[in-house]
Amino acid sequence: MSMNVKLNERSSGTCELCSNLPATQEYTVSPKSDDTIEHQVAICDSCLSNITSGDTSDYWRCLEGSIWNPEPAVQALSYRILYTCKDQEWANDVLSSVELDESTVQWALSAFEVADAHKDAFGNTLENGDTVVLTQALNVKGTSFSAPKGTVVKKIRLVPDNTEQIEGKINEQVIVILTKYVKKN
Repeated sequence: MSMNVKLNERSSGTCELCSNLPATQEYTVSPKSDDTIEHQVAICDSCLSNITSGDTSDYWRCLEGSIWNPEPAVQALSYRILYTCKDQEWANDVLSSVELDESTVQWALSAFEVADAHKDAFGNTLENGDTVVLTQALNVKGTSFSAPKGTVVKKIRLVPDNTEQIEGKINEQVIVILTKYVKKN
């Protein structure tokens, strides 16, 4: 694969992470798209191999220099890799000594974000259409009945803006149920 001419010029043909080897790859820093070089870093095969393998060794000491690169993509990728090595004293020292723009730090840490998920009382992930069982008796507000422990609720629907709630039908009535009171079946 040939490198983008502008990216190659920006990096002077050298890896923007280790600064030792020729840059051979265009690496797009997720979650950004590869439509512009502002989202890319020119890296060598060695750095790509270490990124892909999840290496957290002293190899990455080269980031002590690249974290100061003026390009936000290089800063974000350097910060992201350093963050994976943060239990090593040298990496933690670098992270605490650098002051990056907040948006660059957020870009770097976006790789570690886990989307909120609806989970039952036992930590199982719930999805639309699942069948659940009530783990305790529930008084159903606004009705004259209660749902006993062990009641099966089929084809639940997740409440989009609240991971602690689902909707399901009990006695032909759609009700909101707290996820901490259900077990995925």
